[in-house]
Amino acid sequence: MASSVVKRTSRKGRRRNMPMSEINVTPFVDVMLVLLIIFMVAAPLMTAGVPLNLPETAASAVPTEQEEPLVIAVPAEGAMQVMDQPVADDQMVTALRAALADRSTSRVFLRADGTIPYARVVQIMGALNAAGITDIVLVTETGGPRMDAAGTGN
Repeated sequence: MASSVVKRTSRKGRRRNMPMSEINVTPFVDVMLVLLIIFMVAAPLMTAGVPLNLPETAASAVPTEQEEPLVIAVPAEGAMQVMDQPVADDQMVTALRAALADRSTSRVFLRADGTIPYARVVQIMGALNAAGITDIVLVTETGGPRMDAAGTGN
């Protein structure tokens, strides 16, 4: 009888020569976690605007829009700003019309410091209304008095 020699190779020997077909997700997860941390830190810094002391109200938040909102900021001191660009009072309507020309919505967000006189806010809103801009949203902070029976009475 002729004896045949069978060469046995261990599993480790075979695996060494075969290409690896599994995806190593550890580096992918590491990169994604770093990106998540970067965006979490950078997101609050990307909110454009003038630092204002906004009045507090009990109003609910306005639903977010798909495009960047058109914002008029009225600080307690300094010039009024349209989209972070200082604008003189007599140029506000012209600047708004130019900004609204390429937008799908005519909504304007008015951010006025809580310390400026009410008359100033009403004057700005009146100028916007006279120019045909009627979709005006007043930006406030939440948590103000509710002024009803269920409110806190602040």
